[in-house]
Amino acid sequence: MSFDFVIVGKLSLALFLGMLIGIDRQLKHKPLGLKTCMVISVASCLVTIVSIEAFHLFATPTFSAMDPMRLTAQIVSGVGFLGAGVILRRSNDVISGLTSAAMIWSASGLGIAVGVGLYFASLVAVVLFIIAVNIVPVIIKLIGPSALRERDVFAKIVMEPNYIMTDLLQAIEKREGLNGKIKGVD
Repeated sequence: MSFDFVIVGKLSLALFLGMLIGIDRQLKHKPLGLKTCMVISVASCLVTIVSIEAFHLFATPTFSAMDPMRLTAQIVSGVGFLGAGVILRRSNDVISGLTSAAMIWSASGLGIAVGVGLYFASLVAVVLFIIAVNIVPVIIKLIGPSALRERDVFAKIVMEPNYIMTDLLQAIEKREGLNGKIKGVD
């Protein structure tokens, strides 16, 4: 068996592209990080290579009913379960982790694209993913509708049983605090 530089190149490119997605998530302190994205991308690339190579190795003129992309199609649904694992619903009905789930799926797609040999498409895609996650939201906040610049803030206030509610409301209305803290209110 000979050493195949094309396969090594494909796997290495998948590692690199997964690393770019992982760095983005890691810099934002997200649960999905560098190692996870690289492993997903390389594994997806590997499964795609295996699927295509198995077709070339085992298909014969009399037995060619094999589908070289069947195994690759299973990656998409399998990685969906990983993505679902990072989506969280918090007690205040805020859902988080959707972008990380999308990035897991994207890392998988990059691996599949590299495994098939669509190198330019995968390079363009990773650039577009990073632009979509990092640059477009900033632009939208700057030039988009004002509703997109607003942030929802939820506060939970726990009061002692003998504390008077009107005193609390007056303290909040005076805005005496700095950095989100109100003087006189614990």
